[in-house]
Amino acid sequence: MKTYQFLFLLLISIGWADAKKPNFVFLVSEDNSIHYLKHYGAKFGRMPNVEKMAERGVTFNHAFSNAPVCSVARSTLATGILAPRGGFQYHRKAELATLPKGVLPWSAILRDSGYFCANNRKQDYNFKSNGTKSWDESSNKANWRNRPNKDTPFFYMQSMAQSHEGSLHFSKKIMEDEKTNTPIGEVDLHPYHPDTPTFRYTHARYYDRVELIDELIGGVLKKLEQGGVLEDTFVFYFGDHGGVLPRGKGYAYESGLHVPLVVRIPQNFKNLVDFQRGTRMDGFVSFIDFGPTILNLAGIKVDKRLDGKAFMGRGISAEEVESRDETFGYADRFDEKYDFVRTYRKGKWKYIRNYQGFYPDGLQNNYRYRMLAFQEWRELFKKGKLTDEQSQFFKARSAEQLFDLSQDPHEVNDLSGHSDKQDILLELRGKLQRKVKSINDLSFYPESHMIDHALQNPLAFGENNSEEISKLVDVADLALLSFQKVEPKLAKIFQDGRDWEKYWACLVCSQFEQEAKSLSSHLKKMLSSKNLMLRMRAIEALALTEKIDPIPSLIEIANVSESSVEVLLILNTVAFFRDHHGFELNPKSLKIIAPKAEYYRRIEYFTQN
Repeated sequence: MKTYQFLFLLLISIGWADAKKPNFVFLVSEDNSIHYLKHYGAKFGRMPNVEKMAERGVTFNHAFSNAPVCSVARSTLATGILAPRGGFQYHRKAELATLPKGVLPWSAILRDSGYFCANNRKQDYNFKSNGTKSWDESSNKANWRNRPNKDTPFFYMQSMAQSHEGSLHFSKKIMEDEKTNTPIGEVDLHPYHPDTPTFRYTHARYYDRVELIDELIGGVLKKLEQGGVLEDTFVFYFGDHGGVLPRGKGYAYESGLHVPLVVRIPQNFKNLVDFQRGTRMDGFVSFIDFGPTILNLAGIKVDKRLDGKAFMGRGISAEEVESRDETFGYADRFDEKYDFVRTYRKGKWKYIRNYQGFYPDGLQNNYRYRMLAFQEWRELFKKGKLTDEQSQFFKARSAEQLFDLSQDPHEVNDLSGHSDKQDILLELRGKLQRKVKSINDLSFYPESHMIDHALQNPLAFGENNSEEISKLVDVADLALLSFQKVEPKLAKIFQDGRDWEKYWACLVCSQFEQEAKSLSSHLKKMLSSKNLMLRMRAIEALALTEKIDPIPSLIEIANVSESSVEVLLILNTVAFFRDHHGFELNPKSLKIIAPKAEYYRRIEYFTQN
C-alpha cells in the first residue's frame, strides 16, 4: 500500500477525516487580470464557461495575486506565505529559499492527508522544502484520473499558457497578416496607452486569447462531469497575476495584481460554504488565503505560520468575508530589472510605496521589450508624442502614491500631494510601515546579502534581525518627509550608522536628487567602503545629487565583484543612467569575473543597443 493511501485510511480510522472529502481543481490562466474579461466589465473577453461556473458558485470581485509576476505569485500561492517574508520575492530566483522545518507547501499537506495531487504542468517556484513532495505528478501528462482509485480525493492544478505574455510577442508581419476575432476599432484602451494600430491590435489579440482559455476550461469541466466527479469538486478559475499589456505584468498596479476568481461550488459539498450560489462577493481575498481555504474545506488544520486565512469552509461566514477590505502587494526584481515596491489597498484607496522611485517603471527589461507595443510606447515617448498620462511610465516616480480607485481605476492621478487627502495618506502609510516591519521584509537587505545569509531559513533570519529591519524601514521612510527635516538625521546616519543604514540613507538621497546635494561630502566617504553594495548606492546618489558621471565607478566595482547577484544590481543602475540620464557606456569596459548568470541579459542589451 502506498504511503498516501495508508495515511488516508489512518486518518479516517481515528476520526480526523470524514468518510468523503471534496476534490479541488485549479484552472489558471497565465498573465491575466480582470481588465480583459467581460465577466468583470470589459467590453470583450467573453468566457461563457466561466460564467456558467459563476452561476453555480461565487465570483470574487476583489481577488489579488500579491505579486505581479509568475514565480513570486506562484510561490506565494503554493505556500500561503508572503514572499518578502519567505525569501522568494525575486523573479527569477538566483537561489532557492528553504522553508523552515515543518512548513510545507499546502499541496504536500493535502498529500499527507490522503489526497492525490497532480499538477499540469507549471511549477516555477522560488523555494524548496524538506518533507513530503508537493505533487504525486507534475508534468504535461499529469491528471486527476491517474489517482490510484476512484475513491481517492484529489487536487488538480492546470495552467493554461495560451494567454501568457509570449503570445503577444508577434512580428509586424503577423500583425499585418493575422486578423483578430475581436474588432480592433472597438476596443477600449487604457488611458496610459497611446491610441495606435499596434496597441489596438495587441489589445484585440489578447481578448482572443482569453476566449481561447475559456474553451479549455470548458473541456476540463466536461471531463469532470463525464468522470462523475464534478459535483464533488470545488473548481477555482483565476489568473496567476496581472495581464500582459504594457504596465500590467511585473508592476504593482491593479493591472498587475487584481485577478479574476470564480469558484464553482459542488452540489454535494455546498453545505461547507456560506455563500449563495450565483452571487458576487466584494470582500478582499489574495493568494495567501487560497491554501488555508483549501485546507479548511478539506477539514485539515491550518498551520499558524501561514500568512493567509480561509475564505470558505466551516466556520467562515459570508458576512465576515464580505467585510474584508485590505490587501498587501509587492514587486521586486523581474529577471534583470530591479524594483522595490510595496502596496496597501483598503477599500477604494490604493497606497503605493516606491522605495526606489527615482527609477522609472519603463527601465529596460529584455523579455518585456520583445513586445512591439512596449517598443513603440518607448519610441513615442522619446519623440515627445505622448500625453502626460501616457508618459508617466518612463519618468521617475514619487516615493509614495495614493489613488482613489473608484474614480481612477487605472491609477494615473496621484493624490498623495493633495491637502484634503492627507488623513487617508497617513493612515495607509502607517498600515504599510507596520506591515513590512511585521513580516520582517527581507528586501530591506540587498538580494546578495539575503542569498549569503538568509536563504537557509528566511523566516528565522527575519525574526532574528527584526530589530535591524525595523530600523532600515525607518531610515527608508525619511524619503517621505521634507529634506529640511531629515537632513541632520541622514548626516548622523552617515557618521554613526551601520552599513545597511548608510545603504538606505544613500537611497533616500537619491530620491531627493539635487535637493540632497548638501550631503555630498558624506556620500563621497562611502566610496571607500569595502561593502560594494553600499559603495554602489553612494555612486548612484552622487550621480543624482551632483550630476557626476557614475558609469566608470560602477564598471569598476562590477569588474571586481565575485558575486553574480551584486553584478546584476550594479548593471541595473548602469542601464538606468545610460538610458535615462544620457551617460555613455563602452560595453567593452565590462570585464566581469563573476560567474555568468542573469546579469548577462544586461551585457547583451548594452552590446546590441
